[in-house]
Amino acid sequence: MTKLSVNINKIAVVRNSRGGELPSVVEAARAAERFGAHGITVHPRPDGRHIRYDDVRELAGVVTGEFNIEGNPREPKFVDLVLEVRPTQVTLVPDAQGAITSDAGWDTVAHADFLRDVTARFHSAGIRVSVFVDPVPEMVAGAAAVGADRVELYTEAYASDYAVAKDEAERKKAIEPYVAAAEEARRLGLGLNAGHDLSLENLRYFAAAIPWLDEVSIGHALISDAIYLGLETTVKKYLEQCR
Repeated sequence: MTKLSVNINKIAVVRNSRGGELPSVVEAARAAERFGAHGITVHPRPDGRHIRYDDVRELAGVVTGEFNIEGNPREPKFVDLVLEVRPTQVTLVPDAQGAITSDAGWDTVAHADFLRDVTARFHSAGIRVSVFVDPVPEMVAGAAAVGADRVELYTEAYASDYAVAKDEAERKKAIEPYVAAAEEARRLGLGLNAGHDLSLENLRYFAAAIPWLDEVSIGHALISDAIYLGLETTVKKYLEQCR
């Protein structure tokens, strides 16, 4: 089955809004794994507005499954943090400074030299490298060319189109670019991840259309659902969609 990595950034947002340590990102990570999640994702940003660098260090000693750290490797402190913590996977995301959330994948052709160098640095520390890309076969091929182990498909467009699809033909149109990109990844021997705005409404269709999908990382929708359903029930419902 496709693995589920729970992004706990939103837990940190709530904590930071009040100060102190409640809710605890460490306890949230432990609970998510206890309830069946295969791993934990965090995306620290330089302004520390949600997950902080010290959180990442603490979580590194707590997470028992896969630990995935997302971020922009153009930030030297981010690179240093990843090399210090040595997670299972680093996901390279081209976030603009001050971006509210990720909004585009890498141009892996234009930035090939940079991505090749930083990928080699992470590989030297034994860290799997995933590159965040739009669902464009050329960008997937570019990720393979720089030595990435996986790509993560940026799924915001799929989620938006799926939400307004009126029938199977429109749902198929929404998923088609992702299937094409996923097929290119498989052809090139790349692992395949996906994330951004995946939810209980659209995840099953996505995973069924791309059965070789390795992993999804989900935060905003999952944590939002947990407010109504509880974290244990929510994690289990997402795992059902991944099957």
